[in-house]
Amino acid sequence: MADEASPTNRETYDDRPISFDPNEMPPEVRAPLEPFKGEEPPAPQWFRDAIAVEPERSFVDSLGTKLEVLTWGEVGKPGLLFVHGNSAHADWWSFIAPFFADDYRVASMSLAGMGASDWRERYAFSDFAEDAEAVSRAAGLYEGGRKPVYVGHSFGGGQVFYTAVNRPELMHAAVLVDTGFGPPPEELKRREEEFRKRQIANIPTPDRGGRVYPTLEAALARFRLMPPQPAENVYIADYIARRSLKRAPMADGSGEGWTWRFDPKMWEKLDRTGMGQSPTPIPEVHTPMVHFYGAKSRIVQMRKMGYPSPFPPDMLEIEIPDSHHHVMIDQPLALVAALKTLLAHWPR
Repeated sequence: MADEASPTNRETYDDRPISFDPNEMPPEVRAPLEPFKGEEPPAPQWFRDAIAVEPERSFVDSLGTKLEVLTWGEVGKPGLLFVHGNSAHADWWSFIAPFFADDYRVASMSLAGMGASDWRERYAFSDFAEDAEAVSRAAGLYEGGRKPVYVGHSFGGGQVFYTAVNRPELMHAAVLVDTGFGPPPEELKRREEEFRKRQIANIPTPDRGGRVYPTLEAALARFRLMPPQPAENVYIADYIARRSLKRAPMADGSGEGWTWRFDPKMWEKLDRTGMGQSPTPIPEVHTPMVHFYGAKSRIVQMRKMGYPSPFPPDMLEIEIPDSHHHVMIDQPLALVAALKTLLAHWPR
């Protein structure tokens, strides 16, 4: 067993791509789907039942960009908007959202530059507020007699937090799922210098994001979670990975292969004005807000080590046991149960 502090056991979090030497990762972290040789892993009945509840798929125009939107449930019920993390897509919530469709009008959006949404020449946190409102209104999330609740994971949680602070009139409440912020400036500088020296690529860093794989099997074998961690439920990782890919011409002209859907230059184009590192002083937050986090997630350890956090000191935080950063993969039913219980009683 690796030592707690060894690279193979270390999970880190930042809201930007992180580079790791693949040789430092154990196989279950480096390539969790490789053993299946392109075949789908067996999945439990609850998961098969959940994804059988097909969403309505559509696109919404916002700021000149078409955004991918998935919806469940009836218009007229309270609205619930799910937002995915870094270089992910709306289907990261497709096995979670159906559990809420009886009581809510639910939408999951692919952020600009990710999933099937259009790419942009510039990405900004301030634009997300506009995008989320456009999606919510088009999906009917405001038709239930109150503003929607936003639920954001990781980088998506950062977007939701920014909107809750700067555009609180858009939402009823905010739920953040394992959301952290960048390290102190001196640590960020060290990481950037190390990356320039090593140029080791990990999905989705810009130098490898546009690679085209000759077969679906080869592409799936390359899939891994970021930040690096074991894929506790490989059937979920497989479901997500397949929907992270699209057809693309091979560079040598030999036909079509498979590549990742996200914009590989997103992080070069991202304007993080208003976010930077954690705001100082802590911003005033008037939107009701809760944070779910994985018990094994590095972001909690980082905060205990003194890394800055913009969260209000009295904000309610709920631990999901036996989970790393990607809570919906590690403990999907625990996340569903916790979120259902929370929304039944909060906010008042």
